[in-house]
Amino acid sequence: MMLRYALKTVRARKAGFLGAFLALMCAAALITACGTLLETGLRGTVRTERYAAAPVVVSADQNVHQRTVKHKKGKTKVKHKAKPIAERAWLAASLGDTLAGTPGVARVIPELTFPATPLTGTGTDTGADGRAAYGHAWESAALTPYRLTSGTAPETATDVVVDRYLAERARLAPGDRLTVQSTRAPRSYRASGIAAPGPDVRHQTALFFSAAEARRLAAHPGQVTAFGVVPEAGTDPERLRHDLTEALRDTGNGTGTGTGTGGSKGASTGVRVTTGDARGPVEFLDAAGARTKLVSMGGAMGGTSLLVAVLVVVGTFALSVQQRHRELALLRAVAATTGQVRRLLGREALIVGAAAGIAGALLGLPLGGLLFDRFVALGAVPATLRHTTGFLPPLAAVAATLLGAWAAARIASRRVTRIRPAEALAEARTESPRTPWGRLLAGLVLLAGGVVLVVVLGMLRTEPASTPVTFLAVVVLSTAVALLGPLLVRAAALLLAGPLRLTGHGGRLATANLRAGAARAASVITPLTLLVAMACTVLFVQPTLGDAARAQAREGVRADWVVASRGPGVPAAAAHRLRSGEDVVTEVVRTTVRVGLDKYAAQGVTPAGLTRTWDPDVVAGSLDGLTERTVAVSELAADQLGLVPGDALKLTLGDGTPVEVTVAAVYARGLGFGDLTFAHGLVAAHVDNPLAATLLVGTDRARGDLAAALREFPGLTVLTPAAADSLQAERQQANAEVNLLAMGLVLAFTAIAVVNTLAMSVSERVREFALLRLAGATRRQVLRMLRTEALSLLLLAITLGSAIALSVLTAFSVGMTGRAAPAVLPLVYLAVVAGAGCLTLVATALPGRVALRVRAVTVATARE
Repeated sequence: MMLRYALKTVRARKAGFLGAFLALMCAAALITACGTLLETGLRGTVRTERYAAAPVVVSADQNVHQRTVKHKKGKTKVKHKAKPIAERAWLAASLGDTLAGTPGVARVIPELTFPATPLTGTGTDTGADGRAAYGHAWESAALTPYRLTSGTAPETATDVVVDRYLAERARLAPGDRLTVQSTRAPRSYRASGIAAPGPDVRHQTALFFSAAEARRLAAHPGQVTAFGVVPEAGTDPERLRHDLTEALRDTGNGTGTGTGTGGSKGASTGVRVTTGDARGPVEFLDAAGARTKLVSMGGAMGGTSLLVAVLVVVGTFALSVQQRHRELALLRAVAATTGQVRRLLGREALIVGAAAGIAGALLGLPLGGLLFDRFVALGAVPATLRHTTGFLPPLAAVAATLLGAWAAARIASRRVTRIRPAEALAEARTESPRTPWGRLLAGLVLLAGGVVLVVVLGMLRTEPASTPVTFLAVVVLSTAVALLGPLLVRAAALLLAGPLRLTGHGGRLATANLRAGAARAASVITPLTLLVAMACTVLFVQPTLGDAARAQAREGVRADWVVASRGPGVPAAAAHRLRSGEDVVTEVVRTTVRVGLDKYAAQGVTPAGLTRTWDPDVVAGSLDGLTERTVAVSELAADQLGLVPGDALKLTLGDGTPVEVTVAAVYARGLGFGDLTFAHGLVAAHVDNPLAATLLVGTDRARGDLAAALREFPGLTVLTPAAADSLQAERQQANAEVNLLAMGLVLAFTAIAVVNTLAMSVSERVREFALLRLAGATRRQVLRMLRTEALSLLLLAITLGSAIALSVLTAFSVGMTGRAAPAVLPLVYLAVVAGAGCLTLVATALPGRVALRVRAVTVATARE
C-alpha cells in the first residue's frame, strides 16, 4: 500500500522531485564514468602488434617483487607483492639455446627494441605523427611479420628499412637519406627498403637495422629484449608455454607465465612466458604503468565523486522535504505514524533513485569513454590500452544511487517525523528558529575532523599520500558548513544587516528572509561553498607544488647555459663536443628507481665539476664522493629510509637491476631535483633512453659559440637558465591539464548542483512572491530582493569556500614544500568567483522571472 501511495505522490509532484532526480542522475553518471576508468585499469587489455606472428613470447619480468612471511599463532602467512619497474628489463641472449632445444619449438626469433627517432633538419620527428618510433634488427621483422614492398634488406651499418607508414608520411623512397637519433649520436642512414606489416600496426613506427648496427644501438651487449617463439605445426601454444616455463625453471631462471588477458606472476624477478593478450604488455611497457595510474585516478575520482554526491544529494532531499513540510505535517495530524511517513519518503526516494540511477548509468557509459579518450589525447594513458566497459560500473552506480537516495530521505525527514504533529503544522508555516542539537553536534564533530585532517595534511610529505587527504579535507569541512549552515546564515544576516539596510526596501526584506529562512538558505550555500572550495583546491594544488619545485631548481642551477632538445634528448657526443679547457658540462639523465616497493624519482649527473653547475643545497656529506658506487639523497628520502652519509642503501634500478650503494650526501632541494642522485654512468646504463634530458654548461663562452659547436646535432637549443625554467613551466602546465580533467567532472557536477538547488529554492517561494506583490511590491522590487539575497549568500559561500581552500592549500604547501606559501593565481581566483557569481545570479533570476509571470491573485487563492 505504501508503495502505491509513493507512486501516486511521485506522479502528482513531478516538478517537486525534478531537482532530486537531476542530482541523483548526475551522481550516477559520474560514478559510472569513474567506474569504467577503474575497470579499465583493473581489466583493460593491450593488443599485441609486432608480436602478432609469435604465438609465444619470452621476456624479462617487468616487476620488482617482495615476499613477506609472518608467523602468528602457529600459522605461517606468506604475502607476495609486485610493482612495475620504470624501464625495460633485458634477457640474456644465451637463453635462446634453451628455448630452441625445447620440444615443439620450430623457431626462436631474438628481439631488440630501442628508441630510434627519425629527424628533420630542425631535430623534430619526421612523419611519425605522434607515434613512438623504435629500432629493431631486421631478423625480428618476422615477428609481425613485416615484408619488403620495395628495396632490399639492410646489409651495412648505414642501411635502414623503414615501415610503409613512415615512408608515406616522410615521402621516402629506397635510396633516400634519413637521419635517425637513437641511443648514440645522430647518424645518417640510407633507406635500403620499405616494409609493410601483415597485421595492422597503429601505435608505433618501426625502423629495421642490420644485426650488428642494432646491437650497437641497443647498447646491451649479450642481451635481448625478448624472444618470439614459433611452435611446430600442430603444437598447442598453451602446451608449449608450459613446457618452456619448465625448461627455463630447470636452468635456474625464475619464471612467470601469462595467458589470455592476464597471467600469474612468478615469485621472483626472472623470465616471463606469455601467450594471447598477455603479449601486449610485453610489447607496450607503458600499459602496466597506465593501468596502475587509471586504478589510482579512477579510485580517487570515484571516491571524491561519491563523497560530493552524498553531500549534494542529502542537501537536495533536505530542501525537497522542507518544501513538503506542510503536506507531511498534515499526514502526521491525520494519524500517520512516524514509521509510515518515513517509509513513504523512503519509497519515494527509491522510485526517484531507481529512475535517476538507470538514466545516469546509461549516460555515464559514453561519458567514461569520452573521458578516457581525453586522457589518451593528453598523453596520460597510452592509446594501446583498450577502454573496458562491463556491467559492474553501471550496477554499482545504480546501487549507490538507490542507497544514497534512501539514506538522504531518511536523514532529511528526521526532524518532521520526530516532532509532534502540532509542532510540525506550526513549523510548516514558520521555520523553527532553533537548530537541532543533533545537527549542531554533528557539525562540530565534522569541523573538528576537518581541522584534524588539515593538521595531518601539513605533516604529509609525499604527493600520493597528501592528494587524497587534500580533497577529503575539503569535503569534510564543506559538510561541516552544511550542518552548521543555519547558524552561519543567521550570523551573516546579522553582520550584513547594516549594509543591506542602505540598499532600501529590498535589502530589508532580504535580511528578514535570511533570518527567517536560515535552513533554506543553508541548503543553497552548501553546494556554493563546495564549488568554490573544490575549484580553488583543484586549480591551485598543482601550481603550489610545481612552483616550489621550479623555485628549488632555479636556486640550484648554477650553470651559465642549459642545452635542451626538441627531440628525444641530448646525445653524449654533444656533451663531449662542449667539454674543452676549464668548461664544465653536466649531463642529466632522469629515471625512477625502487627501494623495496617504494618508488623514488632519481637522476644521474656527471660527477666531474658538478658543483660548478649544480647546487642541491647539501646539508650533510659531500658531492665530491659521488661515484658509480655512491648516491646522494634528499632530506625527505633520508628521513623516510633512515639514512645518513656512510649508510648502505639497497635498491632496484629502472631496468630491474639490484644494486647496493653508499650514501655520500644529503641535500635539501629534493623537490626540484628528485629524491636520489647517482653518477651519470650508473643511470645511463640502465635506462631505455640514455640521452640526457639537459646539459648544464659552466663556461665563459657566448651562446653563439656553443650553438656553433652543436651545429651537427639536430634539434639542440642553447638556453639561459631562465628560458629553461619557462620551458619547464610550459611542461608543468601540460601535466596539470590531466589533473584538471580528472577533477573537472566533479566540479561540473557541483556546478549543476548549485543551479539545481537555487532553482528549487526560488521555485518554492511562488506563494511568498504573490503575497509581496499583493502587498504592493512591484516585480522589479521582488527581483531586486531576490538578487540581494542571492548576492548575500554568494558572499557568505565565497568567504567560507575560500577559507576552506586556503587552509587546505596552506597545509598542503607546508607538508610538501616546507613553506606556508600556496600558489594562488589572482586572475584564476577571480574567474572562480565570477563563475560562481554568474551561476548564482542566473539560477536565481530565471526561476524568479518564471514565478512572477503568474498573476498574484491566482497564486494566492490557489490551493496548496
